[in-house]
Amino acid sequence: MTLMTDHPHMTTEDFEAVARIAARERVGTRLEFIDGVIRSKAMPDGDHQMIIQWLTRICLQHRPELWLHAGQCIKAQEYRTGRAIPDGVLAPSQAFVGQGDWVEPEPILMAVEVTSWDSDTVRRDHVEKPRAYAETGIPVYLLIDRAKCEISVYSQPNGRRYESIHIVPYGMEIALPDPVGITLQTEVLKDWVR
Repeated sequence: MTLMTDHPHMTTEDFEAVARIAARERVGTRLEFIDGVIRSKAMPDGDHQMIIQWLTRICLQHRPELWLHAGQCIKAQEYRTGRAIPDGVLAPSQAFVGQGDWVEPEPILMAVEVTSWDSDTVRRDHVEKPRAYAETGIPVYLLIDRAKCEISVYSQPNGRRYESIHIVPYGMEIALPDPVGITLQTEVLKDWVR
């Protein structure tokens, strides 16, 4: 008997139906489908929201033609079979007009995740999400890790993983490489530490 471990638990279409029902039945329910497994994404707390707000302002100041779309559902992974809900995606402001619930990732310059306090945040944000975003071809992945008080910038996706990872503690300057082209001054992140 052969054990198949690389097949998803359900089809992408079935997942989308389940996610729609769950969102309709329970306010705040946000489901993702990565590596063929359904995961629940935690609702953001106040500090999490402030970090996204801070990043949105910086992006608007430096790249006014772009928008940090918060909570945009995207098609991810190889062959777009995964479904992810990054905390933010940097793309042209009109990039997703006319698309459905789960949008095509081509216009996305950067995916952003801010860690939450749930038990699987390390596996999800440090392992599964970087791989999924690299497979999708998203040029930059920004991870703001509130537990470690550090920022990670992943870049140069090769279709399987990111070739470059740069990590700094809160308070240090970090560059978001092209096509984003913004440098973050991260001292303010210390204000939102638990």
